[in-house]
Amino acid sequence: MAQGSDSNDTSYKSPSPGSRPSSSDDAKKVMRREKNRIAAQKSRMRQTQKADTLHLESENLEKENAALRKEVKQLTEEAKYLSNVLSSHEPLCTGLAPQTPDLLYPPHHGSYHHQHITVPHYQH
Repeated sequence: MAQGSDSNDTSYKSPSPGSRPSSSDDAKKVMRREKNRIAAQKSRMRQTQKADTLHLESENLEKENAALRKEVKQLTEEAKYLSNVLSSHEPLCTGLAPQTPDLLYPPHHGSYHHQHITVPHYQH
């Protein structure tokens, strides 16, 4: 829309070639302008609503990102702690001591057996 124009101003009539437009033509122009004004309002409302929705989504994603960063930091600290615990425990643990290949793969006597080492899970 041009600056300084009033969307409700219907007094301006563009000159038409030939004779003066009839009153039915004037009514059609007024109706067309009114429909256009309403359509423009709806369009602006949709744009505003879309911007508001995007703003809320952006805020939510920022919050989620901050929470995930906090979780990553906590998990990194937990991994460092567990690595330190493991490093301090390795010299004491006979289950992790270096073994000869004979002990790693004992001869098979009919059936296949797995040795299971249980590791306690870290509790939060």
